[in-house]
Amino acid sequence: MRKELLKKIKRVVIKIGSSIITDEKNVIDDKFLRELANQIKELMQKKGLEFIIVSSGAVASGMMVLKIKEKPKRLTEKQALAACGQGYLIHKYSEIFLDKGLYVAQILLTSDDISDRKRYLNAKNTLETLLEKKIIPVVNENDTIATSEIKLGDNDNLSAEVASLTEADLLIILSDVDGFYDKDPTNFNDAKVIEVVASPEKYLKKASSKSGSKVGTGGIFTKLQAARKANLVGIPVVLAKGKRERVIIDIVKGLNIGTLFLPKTVKISHKKYFLAFNIKPKGKIYVDDGARDAIVKRGKSLLPSGVYKVTGSFRTGDVVEILAKDGSAIARGLTNYSLIEVEKIKGKRSSDIEKILGYRYDDEIIHRNNMVVLSEVMGNR
Repeated sequence: MRKELLKKIKRVVIKIGSSIITDEKNVIDDKFLRELANQIKELMQKKGLEFIIVSSGAVASGMMVLKIKEKPKRLTEKQALAACGQGYLIHKYSEIFLDKGLYVAQILLTSDDISDRKRYLNAKNTLETLLEKKIIPVVNENDTIATSEIKLGDNDNLSAEVASLTEADLLIILSDVDGFYDKDPTNFNDAKVIEVVASPEKYLKKASSKSGSKVGTGGIFTKLQAARKANLVGIPVVLAKGKRERVIIDIVKGLNIGTLFLPKTVKISHKKYFLAFNIKPKGKIYVDDGARDAIVKRGKSLLPSGVYKVTGSFRTGDVVEILAKDGSAIARGLTNYSLIEVEKIKGKRSSDIEKILGYRYDDEIIHRNNMVVLSEVMGNR
């Protein structure tokens, strides 16, 4: 299965966690980076593959440079460590990869870069240009300026965003575990790696959202989130032990290493992915049971007649969230009308819109083509 699925890949995103890029003393692991560079060089030369690296390690590097043993809890202190460590981290990549004849470029992102369509496209164009020139982008979250409001939160999810953004053919998540286990290996000696997972969603409810290592920000929960996101747009994901010898080469060969998360056979469009994961809604529209069923069960658009409450501050073209009576979010979409306009036409028939407003853009508040049903993509949110 794996060989068939991976035989035509061209573009690979590799996510490297803090526990992989550092050694047992929490120092940047030069040996690992040299081995990484060797594998990438071999695959670029023999197979013509393109690589993007999503690398953690800025905060860990800052801790090393400043000789701090425990990661601080305050955001500003973490940002200071990232500011100290990011330069050292990219220097290490540049030094070791250049020794192998490979060039790297630093890309720092926040969720604002992903959620703003213009900045999203700018990031995509920059990454594409670097790849054309056979330069390896090294991507990290811009921790030095990321606040809780604009923070992506972890590099597992960032790697899925980058894979989607660049339309990669494979996402490899290198971790300190051998793969995704059928039970917690720290508590059960008989825990076994699941070789293939067809649906990460069913495991998300059971997975803990607590962080992993003392220098990282992600555990198995964020890796499942990342796998789900990438799978939705048709990208296979392999979770494997990062310090296994020739791990990337063997994964690309299609060997049964780690856990393979299978891509969806019917993938969602990048537009719907963008609506579901990238953009923060500007408002909320509450709908009655009839409208909820029409949207979720029958694939219909949102009409004014099904709306009974609206909150937030949004204009025409903004993304809003659609909620059921119990407050659960059921969908997101691009609204054809502003908050003020929806307040006036809520509960009314579409044929009455022009009479009420003096004009009519569309019969629907949100057309189905500009909407994504969250139960179809989000799993456990």
